[in-house]
Amino acid sequence: MVSSMAGLRHQLGLFLVVGMVVMRCVWGRFVVEKNSISVLAPFDLRSKHDGAIGNFGVPDYGGSMVGSVVYPQKGTFGCEPFDGDKPFKSRSSPNILLLDRGECYFALKAWNAQQAGAAAVLVADSIDEPLITMDSPQESIDSDGYVEKIGIPSALIERSFGDKLKQALKKGQAVMIKLDWTESMPHPDERVEYELWTNSNDECGARCDEQMNFVQNFKGHAQILEKLGYTQFTPHYITWYCPQAFILSNQCKSQCINHGRYCAPDPEQNFGEGYQGKDVVFENLRQLCVHRVANESNRSWVWWDYVTDFHIRCSMKEKKYSKECAEDVMKSLDLPIEKIKKCMGNPEDDVENEVLKTEQELQIGRGSRGDVTILPTLVVNNIQYRGKLDRTAVLKAICAGFKETTEPRVCLSDDLETNECLERHGGCWHDSHSNITACKDTYRGRVCECPVVDGVQYRGDGYVSCEAFGPARCSMNNGGCWSDTKNGKTFSACSDSELTGCKCPQGFQGNGHKCEDVNECKERLACQCESCSCKNTWGGYDCKCKGNLLYIKEQDACIERSGSKFGWSIGFLVLAALGVAGVAGYIFYKYRLRSYMDSEIMAIMSQYMPLDNNNNNNNNNDVPSEAQALRPGSSV
Repeated sequence: MVSSMAGLRHQLGLFLVVGMVVMRCVWGRFVVEKNSISVLAPFDLRSKHDGAIGNFGVPDYGGSMVGSVVYPQKGTFGCEPFDGDKPFKSRSSPNILLLDRGECYFALKAWNAQQAGAAAVLVADSIDEPLITMDSPQESIDSDGYVEKIGIPSALIERSFGDKLKQALKKGQAVMIKLDWTESMPHPDERVEYELWTNSNDECGARCDEQMNFVQNFKGHAQILEKLGYTQFTPHYITWYCPQAFILSNQCKSQCINHGRYCAPDPEQNFGEGYQGKDVVFENLRQLCVHRVANESNRSWVWWDYVTDFHIRCSMKEKKYSKECAEDVMKSLDLPIEKIKKCMGNPEDDVENEVLKTEQELQIGRGSRGDVTILPTLVVNNIQYRGKLDRTAVLKAICAGFKETTEPRVCLSDDLETNECLERHGGCWHDSHSNITACKDTYRGRVCECPVVDGVQYRGDGYVSCEAFGPARCSMNNGGCWSDTKNGKTFSACSDSELTGCKCPQGFQGNGHKCEDVNECKERLACQCESCSCKNTWGGYDCKCKGNLLYIKEQDACIERSGSKFGWSIGFLVLAALGVAGVAGYIFYKYRLRSYMDSEIMAIMSQYMPLDNNNNNNNNNDVPSEAQALRPGSSV
């Protein structure tokens, strides 16, 4: 009886640990993430195929690789280290090692290939079937830590495709292929949405260590991207349910909350001691509510601080994994504890928990994303990330999710950007005179876009032409137009009065980008008068007249210099006439002034001294007068 009960408890424990995973794998939807593989040579083998991206190593999201396919003469399964010192390392193009499926873990094949100098690995399937994802082994002594050291990409290919590659190689043909991940990650706009399915349990072995190391190492990048609005991050937590028949059992009560609706495996896989599964579920719920509440106050990035600090301060290994420790962490981060408690609800209630119910619904795949069945799982732009959970590798995947030219600075660091513009300006337009290029490095590769330099906009296709546009265009390398200086004279085909275009100045001919001097003398465009002698100059001409003739450029004619004497004579006569007229005017003026003054004086004097005719009239009337005594000849 005791034995049967122990067996029942063991079966229930196994169900809670793996039951939902098995159900998801059987009934759920698992999406295989793929990259493109193009055969470039030989010509008769040129074709395009899919490869299933391995869930280890570092897929080059957003990038591509061209290399030569190599198939080993022995050890075609790649389960043992290859002989020699990096026998597959190439000094020219990368070598892509082709191996057969079987006999060992996929990850071990990739590790041995990397140790032998291969740049990437293709594993040919051994049976005809749809592509599957090559997963890394669970915690095992066989892994020996090598999984986390794999840094090359890998892919599983169909058996028929692998056979074609092997046949070509056996014939001695050089096989060149291109591994392309540029479209493996959707990149629709300037913001990336990504989510991490994780767990607060730190006693689940290598997987738990992997996800916590990632959270701690990636926190800085995540918070910068979130604060600046480049990304939207959402944490998620997987929960299972307890079968209806076992809800009242001690096992369900110890591993579940809300009457068996939300469960987690026992951390130590021992129901009799240590922490219980419901402790993990409750802390998962708390971390979900930390993100929800912090997001309401536009501080969603605080989740990274809380999870990191909780792992350090409240570790299961140190027996500090508790509600009290969690609240101490929340206080230190100035998080509203009461709001978070309200978000969590009562774990003893026989009701649905809104937060955890939503999480269970989100576990089911939608659109391009498959079901989430294992931890940790990273989803970027609704595509499940494949590869190791490494800071740099994940950052590359996130950067590949931005629309080209919208990546934040962190994506254009020396470690991540392609730097294609360093070599021949990426094949884009380039002005060597002013050292301006249309090449712009992005995470996904270079783009050719006409630049804006010092406020001057360039327009064109970016590949073969870019021309300055606008009123200030002539200040930037003369607007891309022709310009030259000789003998202290400078001519330009760029005009500030025009917003675009180039036009050769007067005296030159051409398309504005190349102008040549016009020989006005040879073309008989000027200096064509009979007495003219024409000499061409750069940008103009000199025209001289014979003898004592004077050249008038506007009339393109010569006139006699002596002919000007007649003009001088006329001018002199005119001046003389004006002089005489002036003198006559002056004399007339003086005469008129004198006459006017005399009349005025006479008028004044007449008031005091009567005229003679008045005196004669007085004498005739015998009227005495004082004047009489004063007359000449008087005896008085």
